[in-house]
Amino acid sequence: MNLLKNIKTTAINVLQNEADALINLIPFIGEDFEACVRDILQHSGRVVVTGIGKSAIISNKIVATLNSTGTPSLFMHAADAIHGDLGMIKKEDFVICISKSGNTPEIKVLVPLVKQLGNKLIALVGNESSYLARQADYVLYAGVKEEACPNKLAPTTSTTAQMAMGDALAVCLLTARGFTAESFARFHPGGALGKKLYLKVGDVMDDSLLPVITENANLKDVIVEISSKRLGATAVVGPDRQLLGIITDGDLRRMLQRDPDLTRIKAVEIMTSHPKTIDTGEYAVKALGLMRDFNITQLVVMEGNSVVGFIHIHDLMKEGIV
Repeated sequence: MNLLKNIKTTAINVLQNEADALINLIPFIGEDFEACVRDILQHSGRVVVTGIGKSAIISNKIVATLNSTGTPSLFMHAADAIHGDLGMIKKEDFVICISKSGNTPEIKVLVPLVKQLGNKLIALVGNESSYLARQADYVLYAGVKEEACPNKLAPTTSTTAQMAMGDALAVCLLTARGFTAESFARFHPGGALGKKLYLKVGDVMDDSLLPVITENANLKDVIVEISSKRLGATAVVGPDRQLLGIITDGDLRRMLQRDPDLTRIKAVEIMTSHPKTIDTGEYAVKALGLMRDFNITQLVVMEGNSVVGFIHIHDLMKEGIV
């Protein structure tokens, strides 16, 4: 029991340590940070992010975030840079060098080489008086008082601070560029998030299944149409497939409970007028929202005034949108 208590206390202390460290960085978001963002926005170059050790891992994450939010970026390992990888840097590129101390041997070798190339150097550093900070055009301070590990040695709080500062930079850039949800979807077309942002109803619905009947169709025709198309419903249409109503299998069950004369029943007598619809050009995620709001499993899909299909909750599930 004491062991479990210690585990919980340790975890809480780590989170509190890292949370406090991030709050303490807020006063350091100043003129250098703003000038750095403006300079990147004003140039067509990419952002090359470099580091060594744990900072290299953080560099990769920052590159991924920048790329996915509209700022072309690439990773260059600080050790590999001096063995040929400097060739990836183009004239207008910015170089972000990440280092807690700012004084590691690899950084001291790399920095003069970047300066000779004439590229702007951005130091994301935990020591403002370090060699890296003194040589940089812009300093993004990510210093912490101590690491979260009991020995105050393992990179924990410092790497969290580096990553958070990278996020702050990426979000400022995407905000200034007017990067929208639709823009984000273009870079994330394969995942569920991307599908929510770009898939439209017309992309999802199966237009080969279009259950429709006329208002004067008899009960047998209604049942056959619902059963054959396997969507649990049929649209009732007039001329040019103008929507008059919808009949679901639930409507059929409720009708049978009234004990009617089954030989005389017409579609118009059991249909629900003014059913919920959606246009074929609307986003599929909007269809999901309507289904949830009205506790239904399908929507009639319209193109102008004509019925063109149905979209079912199963269609959305297959795409991973639900």
